[in-house]
Amino acid sequence: MSEPQAGIFIEGAASHFFLEYQLIEGLSEQQLRSTLAKAIALPLSDEVNSVWAFGADCWQQLAPACVPSALKPFATIGSGQRLAPATQHSILLWLHGNNHSANFDAAMAISSALAAVASLCLEKIGFLYKDSRDLSGFIDGTENPKGRGQQLVALIPEGEVGAGGSFVMSQQWIHNLASFHALSQSQQEEVIGRTKPDSIELDDERMPENSHVSRSDVKINGEAQKLYRRSVPYGGVLEHGLYFLAFSCDIQRFDRILASMFGCTDDGIHDHLTDFSTPVSGSYWFAPSAAELSSIGSL
Repeated sequence: MSEPQAGIFIEGAASHFFLEYQLIEGLSEQQLRSTLAKAIALPLSDEVNSVWAFGADCWQQLAPACVPSALKPFATIGSGQRLAPATQHSILLWLHGNNHSANFDAAMAISSALAAVASLCLEKIGFLYKDSRDLSGFIDGTENPKGRGQQLVALIPEGEVGAGGSFVMSQQWIHNLASFHALSQSQQEEVIGRTKPDSIELDDERMPENSHVSRSDVKINGEAQKLYRRSVPYGGVLEHGLYFLAFSCDIQRFDRILASMFGCTDDGIHDHLTDFSTPVSGSYWFAPSAAELSSIGSL
């Protein structure tokens, strides 16, 4: 059985580093492979969990025989001022654990090792907020699968190209908390579609069709488009929001959910949450299995 990168499923970390890199143009295949292999093999503290993922073009260069056919770059979705923009980069590194100092040291060491082949384009430092809540005050990831269900939702199954790996979506969302918190608690709950204290889904009579739950709970031919979400809040006083990170066995699930949220389905309804939070980045990635990741230098 193809084993996934273990860091995908380790939950509860208090400190997170999300680092997106862009490859430098004109690299030789050997230079890219050898540099990445050394960076991936760097010894890290036992307190640091790492997850590596790659954009379609980058993974094609690294492992042309191991590219899932569905892998593609992120494409902008929406229209007018309500957009989920594409800012596709080459490499995603997610570091997480409870020792912020160890995460920082790992981020510095790996970024230094990658400097010859890639530049750091986006860095967000995330943190656990209260009892795993978004900065809006609502519990995040309530519908995440549990136990074995996590791997069934997140991982490409055996027998397919990329088995043990996962399709990944990342987005940086900037919150307008002043605007959201100006709403009453009841109004906030109708935006989200859940109660604020205990994250219970609103009943049908109270659930608006443009709530976040209504627009993100997508079913295709009766099958729920489930994701394994690993998002955490980031930022400080001047700017803050959510670094959305999700894993899936099927990249089309991301497309379908985004289309529903950004008014690109037949009903034309958009997610009311997008009136209070704005995505400013968007990338699709492939997180290879642990074996494929460790063999990059020889693929």
